Amino acid sequence: MIAIILGTRPEIIKMTPVLRACEKKNIDYQLIHTGQHYSYEMDKVFFQELELPDPDYNLNVGSGTHGEQTAKILTGIEKILMDEKYCRNDVVLVEGDTNSVLAAALAAAKLHIKIGHVEAGLRSYYKEMPEEINRILTDHISDYLFAPTENAKNILLKEGIEKEKIFVTGNTIVDAVYQNILIANKKKPNIFKELGIENGNYFLVTLHRTENVDNFERLKSIIGGLNLICKKYQLLIIFPIHPRTKKMIEKFKIKLNENIKLIDPMSYLEFLQLETNAKLVLTDSGGVQEETCILNVPCVTLRDDTERPETIEVGSNILAECNQDIIINKTELMLNKDKKWKNPFGDGNAAKKIINILQ
Repeated sequence: MIAIILGTRPEIIKMTPVLRACEKKNIDYQLIHTGQHYSYEMDKVFFQELELPDPDYNLNVGSGTHGEQTAKILTGIEKILMDEKYCRNDVVLVEGDTNSVLAAALAAAKLHIKIGHVEAGLRSYYKEMPEEINRILTDHISDYLFAPTENAKNILLKEGIEKEKIFVTGNTIVDAVYQNILIANKKKPNIFKELGIENGNYFLVTLHRTENVDNFERLKSIIGGLNLICKKYQLLIIFPIHPRTKKMIEKFKIKLNENIKLIDPMSYLEFLQLETNAKLVLTDSGGVQEETCILNVPCVTLRDDTERPETIEVGSNILAECNQDIIINKTELMLNKDKKWKNPFGDGNAAKKIINILQ
């Protein structure tokens, strides 16, 4: 039996191909939703949109401090694994770097159940990010480390993890993008008409990381950079705004250019269509850095570092820190760059490889 554990929307997206691979091979699995960011009720639209089965268990943990949240998830997962009589022959499968990932891995390790970590070996080397702590600890207690690239594999080897535990599979985000674009095209969302924009004639922004939005100087400079882009290019910036980001912009009384169009968070398929057709994307999201690389859309990352160095190496992405002058300069650089980079994250068969290895 495989227990597939997820708790955030990025995890749902990246684990979707794994669920589909299990279904295709008739493999027994249980799906456990921790509700780390939202309850399952809030995420239900994601499951319906991506045509996924309902979870077998919903913990509905919700928000809280890192310690409180991790403890609730660990306790909930432990009880499920014990009640369902998971043992050494079974696998707990997690993806990424959230509190759900670490808590599920800890619960499994304490019960001597094998752990598979999808997207193992990513490092930003910035330990003030809670995600960095989560991914390091999870890697070092996992039995199967599914590294997306050779670079990630080499990081794990340098940290002393046994070669026999590491498998380079590619990243399931490639599978997800390829599969979900087909669903998006089939459902034909009308997002462009709703927003009054033309394909390839707008910028897209996402911004949610605590170190960016809770810091007045960083947030002010990022928005300052966006204002400069609006002034220079006279194009709309579409900004699906995270509730906390909106709250902090209002709290700090930061003014936005009239060409920055704030919209509510949107469905994944709508966002994927916006991303596919954007002139350029500015983001502090790790997943968006990967998606833009796969979709052949230039990306400017609003951070000082990245755990996706492959995007920098192939030329799809560039770091702009959080300085408004650097942001406008790096935007111009990426707009004038040749977009003929090669996707470094695999061929879209990562989930199939992961399931084959576990079998």
